[in-house]
Amino acid sequence: MNSEKLCTLIIDALDDVKAKNIVTLDVRNMTSVTDYKVIASGTSNRHVRSLVNNVAEKAREAGVRPLGIEGEEGGEWVLLDLQDALLHVMLPTVREFYNLEKLWSLGASSDLAAIDR
Repeated sequence: MNSEKLCTLIIDALDDVKAKNIVTLDVRNMTSVTDYKVIASGTSNRHVRSLVNNVAEKAREAGVRPLGIEGEEGGEWVLLDLQDALLHVMLPTVREFYNLEKLWSLGASSDLAAIDR
């Protein structure tokens, strides 16, 4: 399954269980680790875990084996590694604090503040 189809599968699975504020970031030009990062919010720890579990189940049904799941114990921020796409599902307060969308949308190094030495 190509990475675009995998993203569609992830978004559909998130929609099935009522994820909030789904954002897809194309990071192919920024890292060789993955092609896409999908970020979504859940309304509670249980909802966050449910969202990730639904995506993992749909991925397995489509023949994509998750490489790992991190953060399920706490349920505030759960990461699902599907190799070509990484899924981050967070509680809104955690998502606001880490602001991954801004972090991964930084442009060239000229956009970064200079560091005085």
